[in-house]
Amino acid sequence: MKYKGFIFDLNGTLIDDMPFHTKAWHRILNEELGATLTVDEVAREMYGKNSEVLDRIFGREHFTEEEKGRISVRKEQIYQAGFLPYLRGVNGVAGFLEKAKAQHIAMAIGTAAIPFNVDFVVDNLPLRAYFSAIITADDVVVSKPNPETFLKCAAALQLPPEECLVFEDVPKGVEAAQNAGMDAVVITTGHGPSEFSHLENVRFFIRDFTDPRLAVLF
Repeated sequence: MKYKGFIFDLNGTLIDDMPFHTKAWHRILNEELGATLTVDEVAREMYGKNSEVLDRIFGREHFTEEEKGRISVRKEQIYQAGFLPYLRGVNGVAGFLEKAKAQHIAMAIGTAAIPFNVDFVVDNLPLRAYFSAIITADDVVVSKPNPETFLKCAAALQLPPEECLVFEDVPKGVEAAQNAGMDAVVITTGHGPSEFSHLENVRFFIRDFTDPRLAVLF
């Protein structure tokens, strides 16, 4: 089928920045908050909203919502300072977005990132003009794999879920797409195909947006 809408995750999908998030979380959790987590342990926990990460590691009642908000911003400041010199889109993404725009495909971003980080990416690259809607952590109650993020993207694009294709890099994001009734294309910036074997909505796997298989989407 020809999809009428494309929905993109942000981190690890439009940009390849997950190691910088891991480094920022590792620093703030261990050096500033007193956790004793390895880099691998941090990487396993850093999905969903920043507040959800803190709840998983320290318990739901450990920080107030105000404290979680301050920690979240502090973590993103560390991430942005480290990543800014390397900020660039995944190979081929600008050309792919331009082709989709020319084909009148509606596009949205659906991410667990806070607006502070989304603005950092889409305005510095810049990519904002390609997207009719951006759904962030502030717009949903529960993060992926709950389908709320992607369903809100579809609603904002005024499309039924089955007419939207999701681009994701992590299993929980693809699971969220499946829960929303959407197909997905997986960008293998951080996870290999075997990690998605339990999911039935994957169209194919790509290394970046230069993959010739993407031509079938237009």
